Amino acid sequence: MTKMKIALAGNPNSGKTTMFNALTGANQYVGNWPGVTVEKVEGKVRGRDGVTVTDLPGIYSLSPYTPEEVVSRTYLLSGEPSAVLNIVDGSNIERNLYLTTQLMELGKPVVIALNMIDVVNKKGDKIDVERLSSLLGCKVVETSALKGKGIDKACEKACREAEKGESFAVRPCFSADVEEAVSAVSGLLPSEIKPVLRRWYAIKLLERDSAVLKSLSLHEQAALKIESIAADLEKKREDDTESIITNERYNYISKIVSECVVKKSGGHVSLTDKIDRVVTNRFLALPIFAVVMWLVYFVSVTTVGTVFTDWANDGLFGDGWHLFTIGAGSYEEAAGEYSDASAVLDAFVTYADSTGTDTSAVLEAPEAGEDETSSEEDVVLREEALVSFAAQFDDDLEVSYQVTDEETLDETCETATGSDLKTAVSILSSYGLLEPDPADYGIWVPGIPVVIENGLDVIGCADWLKALILDGIVAGVGAVLGFVPQMLILFFFLAWLESCGYMSRIAFILDRVFRRFGLSGKSFIPVLVGTGCGVPGIMASRTIENQNDRRMTIMTTTFIPCGAKVPFIAMIAGAIFGGAGWVAPSAYFLGIGAILVSGIMLKKTKLFAGDPAPFFMELPSYHLPTVGNVLHSMWERGWSFIKKAGTIILLATILVWFLSYFGWTDGSFGMLEEDQMDSSILALIGNAIAWIFAPLGFGNWQATVASITGLIAKENIVGTLGILYNSDTATVYQNMGAAFTGITGFAFLAFNLLCAPCFAAIGAIKREMNDTKWFWRAIAYQCGFAYVVALIVNQLGMVITGTFVLNPLNVISLVFAVAFLVLIVYMVVRPAKKRA
Repeated sequence: MTKMKIALAGNPNSGKTTMFNALTGANQYVGNWPGVTVEKVEGKVRGRDGVTVTDLPGIYSLSPYTPEEVVSRTYLLSGEPSAVLNIVDGSNIERNLYLTTQLMELGKPVVIALNMIDVVNKKGDKIDVERLSSLLGCKVVETSALKGKGIDKACEKACREAEKGESFAVRPCFSADVEEAVSAVSGLLPSEIKPVLRRWYAIKLLERDSAVLKSLSLHEQAALKIESIAADLEKKREDDTESIITNERYNYISKIVSECVVKKSGGHVSLTDKIDRVVTNRFLALPIFAVVMWLVYFVSVTTVGTVFTDWANDGLFGDGWHLFTIGAGSYEEAAGEYSDASAVLDAFVTYADSTGTDTSAVLEAPEAGEDETSSEEDVVLREEALVSFAAQFDDDLEVSYQVTDEETLDETCETATGSDLKTAVSILSSYGLLEPDPADYGIWVPGIPVVIENGLDVIGCADWLKALILDGIVAGVGAVLGFVPQMLILFFFLAWLESCGYMSRIAFILDRVFRRFGLSGKSFIPVLVGTGCGVPGIMASRTIENQNDRRMTIMTTTFIPCGAKVPFIAMIAGAIFGGAGWVAPSAYFLGIGAILVSGIMLKKTKLFAGDPAPFFMELPSYHLPTVGNVLHSMWERGWSFIKKAGTIILLATILVWFLSYFGWTDGSFGMLEEDQMDSSILALIGNAIAWIFAPLGFGNWQATVASITGLIAKENIVGTLGILYNSDTATVYQNMGAAFTGITGFAFLAFNLLCAPCFAAIGAIKREMNDTKWFWRAIAYQCGFAYVVALIVNQLGMVITGTFVLNPLNVISLVFAVAFLVLIVYMVVRPAKKRA
């Protein structure tokens, strides 16, 4: 078969990218808003040698208003495509055929894929495909990209039309006076313009398309004559030529639709309209949106997601797990009983030390998990020693001690009596003085660290290499990968909301909010894309034609929590707030608030002043997403994260391990012990700059270096803390709980969510800004805004909670926090500057 290229063109939400995936099998992301496909993407058609399909950006017209429209029409005019496969949403046919009328003027064979025909049939509407094909003068094929129907047939038709190699003749479709003007302008065009394109160029010149006018070398007399023709038409119609042409196209489309489409509804309100009356209601829309997103994050990060993440952290990347959870309950009960008994014994040992009571007998008892090879005689002797120790205390003697809940980290004061001690000794003896072995209660599967450690011991691995692998790579990367289940569940819900059509409503809803403050709803499209990853979110800003709005959007898009920030959010929620359900949703709404406040403030400066860009969006009908598409989208996002963990995060954890386990002790440089990390290179670096973060409440070197490594990839914050605290998840959480209070923990969260994003996103900012000065302005604003927000959270939080400590640093920091808060409020409420 001859090599050919098929251009795939259509409106956003028409199913174009879904069809591209079906034709090529490419892993192209499917979304429900304009701007997902910001550049043309190519793929070979499966089962058709030599046929390449090009997925053009989703556009509404070929006018040069957005970068997407420019990319599409430049490619279509280049002569490269052999034919155009135009995806038309049959459930919204009038709006979609507007682009079709323009595509047919480009001289290329056009085949229409009448998509979403299943939705049309479900509504009870009828479309006469043969009549539609006859009136338009091109082939029309019924398709359902979502269900995979008619796709191959549409592609086959496009290939056949391309093989013919015939130029596409456009039928006159405007009123007589407009056609007369088009014909007159066509006669004034340079001779080198191909006959099949003369109509398209004539129409564009009548519309005063500056890009087309610039591309043609018109003689001055011809240019003046064309302007005179346009002016005469405008005078006759009492409207501008662009509006006249637009109206003519819609009049033509209306005539076709009236002959080909029969709608059953006849004024009947559809299910989509009924739902929209609620979810887009002026008063209910925002509360519903807040509840939906709260539920998404609550289920993903706090409830269902936590179950799987706990298994990943404690089982897969921890000590291990019981296969199919068989025996897990019995083991936990035994382990809890043993732990409680050990706590009572420890409490009395501490009490005995404080009162001078003899503890020599109990000190001979083995610690939990040790002396597994001891003889039965030794165990009996040690049991007797514990019994002897317990006998020293009266049954009524009470001893108080603190118990920390491993999940919530809450500390409670417990009381044990001498009688409880004797019971505890009996319990410990029943377990042979050793911590219960999980393998005794079911099939025990050891975790990855255990398997690797055993393997390294077998081969006699060097201590330094063993430490690098276990304490560096496994601890760091494992700490990040342990949160993958929460991320996958979050991505599943987001993909479902996008596919069903709700996310399009969110953009529509927030446009009403944004526009009140001089912003455009188009700025929220990149934010929605950025919930998966900040890089495509930044790139999606290309849909905004207003340069000021585009720059402002680039500067603020990464405030929204992306997938890479989910592990960090989950760690903060678990370690500092005991897994509280409000933490994850609050992180999302903090990002939304930061975007709104930043947008309002920036829009009122001279650099960004001006009217917001117009925002038009197609609201697709609600439909149940297919499981395949949702899972595909979820996996693509998740796999991207996993690949990053295997490359960037792996290298980062190795570097962090080296810097944290090597340093100077006793005047010499070398490898340090775990309790010597305060002398490491990393500690030296962290302590040198920790003072910068002291006003924010986390001026310790561990939090400082974690924030810095987070600039490489936000997941690195989790990996870095996992290495620095060098222990299992529960211990890491306990150490973090000791290092942070609720206020300082949330300040730490706020700073790292809002500051400059990862290196990949920073690179995207540089490319999209295409200006070094603006790039550094963006990074400086992000870091500065994050610092100010964290400062306000910490200082005012301490004042509100009554934990403010009076010292020079706090007093100065509080003054600045109040001043910044007043400045932000002033910038938000003050009148906007008029752009000169």
